[in-house]
Amino acid sequence: MTINIQYVNMATSEAMNEYVSERLKKLGKKYEWIISAQVHFEVQPDPKGKGKICKIELSLPGPRIFASSDEKNYELSVKNTISDLEKQLKKRKEIYKTH
Repeated sequence: MTINIQYVNMATSEAMNEYVSERLKKLGKKYEWIISAQVHFEVQPDPKGKGKICKIELSLPGPRIFASSDEKNYELSVKNTISDLEKQLKKRKEIYKTH
C-alpha cells in the first residue's frame, strides 16, 4: 500500500508520519486489497479548542472510501478517522463475500 501524507497550513512532522503509517499498515494487513492512502492534515482556528483535522481517502477496487475528523489533537483525529474507515471497509468486505 502506498501512503501519501500532506500537511496544509502547518509544518511537517516525522512523528506524525510514523504514527499514521503504522496505523494504516495495520489496516493494510487486515484488508490486503487496499491500494493506496491519501492523508491530509490541516489546522483550522476553532474557538472550541478543536481544529486539528485529519482526512484520509483510501483507494481500493470499486469506489474510494473517505473519512475525516476534527479533534483537539492529531493523534485522536487519526484514531477516529481510521476507525470510521474500518467500519466502511467491513461493510465493503461483506459486499465482496456475497459475490
